[in-house]
Amino acid sequence: MLQAAHLLQHELIRLRRDIHAHPELSFTETRTAALVAETLLEIGGLRVRTGVGRTGVVADLGDDAGPTIAIRADMDALPILEAVEQPYASTIPGVMHACGHDAHTAILLGTAHLLRERFAVEGLRGRVRFLFQPSEEAWDAEGKSGAPRMIDDGALEGVDAVIALHVDSMLPLGQVTIRSGWNTAAVDDFAGVLVGTGGHGAAPHEGNDTVQMLAAVINALYCIKSRRIDPVQPGVLSIGMVHGGNATNVIPAEMALAGTLRSYSEDVRNRLAAEVERAFGVARALGGEYRLTITRGYPAGWNDPKVAGWIEAVCRDMLGEAAFDRSPAGLGAEDFAYMCQQAPGAMFMLGAAINDGVARAHHTPIFDVDERCLPLGAALLAETALRFLRGDLK
Repeated sequence: MLQAAHLLQHELIRLRRDIHAHPELSFTETRTAALVAETLLEIGGLRVRTGVGRTGVVADLGDDAGPTIAIRADMDALPILEAVEQPYASTIPGVMHACGHDAHTAILLGTAHLLRERFAVEGLRGRVRFLFQPSEEAWDAEGKSGAPRMIDDGALEGVDAVIALHVDSMLPLGQVTIRSGWNTAAVDDFAGVLVGTGGHGAAPHEGNDTVQMLAAVINALYCIKSRRIDPVQPGVLSIGMVHGGNATNVIPAEMALAGTLRSYSEDVRNRLAAEVERAFGVARALGGEYRLTITRGYPAGWNDPKVAGWIEAVCRDMLGEAAFDRSPAGLGAEDFAYMCQQAPGAMFMLGAAINDGVARAHHTPIFDVDERCLPLGAALLAETALRFLRGDLK
């Protein structure tokens, strides 16, 4: 499988660079979806549907005479100004593929090519469903990202298992991280406004100081994890935005702040939200008021132990025991978690770091990957699906 995948390397690089140069934000991936659909039709033997989950693409290979495994790749880019000086750099100012979704899309197209060949040779029974998903990075006006939108459109109907990979630009090329159990965190956002009277900085006693409220509320927020949540339970609260005021001598009438909440268990998730509400209530003790919105985002992602075991077995056979990164799960979020609620599923990380000493973290303007990860990822996904259809995985 690796040998067959390496024969596709130049084509996968071409596809990835084409997508990278023409990034599209969440639910606007029309050019990318058209390229995906066109490529799938060129591969042949697949039944292709477009407009799934608004701008997604679904392709079926095989029949219903056996089990069905789905493989997912996301397609959307981020609102970030690229700082990578490459011939394939983004041609859209302020938009770039800073999380590897261009690589995921190219890899899954390669997987489709590899499995199409195996179906022709082996006469396999069953089905592989390729899910090219929009909008992993953002919600629409109804609070839904791409995965639930595709689920609403029936993308996982009849699916027995679902798998995915995510490139890791900080993990050495060829290493993999696969975990059983919790793999990604639930993510919720909070946004609040502290309201006071405002006033002149020379006479703070004549009003209610929202900056004083801000200091007290921030302190209360940062005490939630250490004093209100069981310390052995994973969870985090981080403030990412604080805005207020426009003059040095004027106490603002309003101060805004917003942040993110991460957790695994639903109990911790609900407790975090309730404690954020309590923390904002400190403003009332200081004579002010507040407005607060908590937006519920992706659920925590659970890697089914059986499916994760399949992926681990394939990675071990293909790459060897030394390829495994055994670091614990963090609190990053991924909307693939929705799919794992619909069918047994697992996602693994594939090392794609460029070995030059530069740290190219996700969601940064200098993000990039070593493109040798493309055929490797396609081979790992294709081999897992192939063994699943053969019945070799237990």
